[in-house]
Amino acid sequence: MYSFMGGGLFCAIVGNILLVVSAVTDYWMQYRLSGNYAHQGLWRYCMANKCYMQTDSIAYWNATRAFMILSAMSCFAGIITGILSFAHFSAFERFNRSYAAGIMFFISTFFVLLGMAIYTGVTVHFLGRRFGDWRFSWSYILGWVAMLMTFFAGIFYICAYRECECRRGNGPR
Repeated sequence: MYSFMGGGLFCAIVGNILLVVSAVTDYWMQYRLSGNYAHQGLWRYCMANKCYMQTDSIAYWNATRAFMILSAMSCFAGIITGILSFAHFSAFERFNRSYAAGIMFFISTFFVLLGMAIYTGVTVHFLGRRFGDWRFSWSYILGWVAMLMTFFAGIFYICAYRECECRRGNGPR
C-alpha cells in the first residue's frame, strides 16, 4: 500500500511541477513570421527577441488557461490529501484519503486533457492554416507529459485504496 502511495505521490509532484512550468512558459507554439522566428505561450508571445503580453481575450486561450490552472490546483489538493493518507488518524476512519487523492488526480487529469485538447484543436484548425511554418514546442509537450503523470498518480492511489480495502476485508472480525 505504501509503495503505491509513494509512487503516486512522486508522479503527482512531478506532474504538478510540469503543469505549472507548462502553463507559465512561452513555448507552446513556434512559428516563422516575416522571416523571423516567433513563439507564444498562454500568457505572452515573443517576436524578434521581444515579448508582449497576450492582451486579446480569445476564448480558447482563456479556456486553456483556466483548465491548466484548475488542473494544477486539483493536483496540489490531491498531493496534500495524498500526504495525509500516510497518517492514520482515528477521526478519519470513514473518509479514505487514498481514494480522495486518486479522485483529485483524475480530476486534474481531466482538466489538463480539456485544456490541451482545446488548444490543440484550435491551433491545428485555425492557426495551422495561418502560419505555414509552425510547430508545437516544449511547453506544450510538458502539458501532455503532466497529464500522463497525474493520470498515473491517480492509478497508484486507487491501487493503494484497493489494497487497503482488501486488507480490511481479510482481517479478523
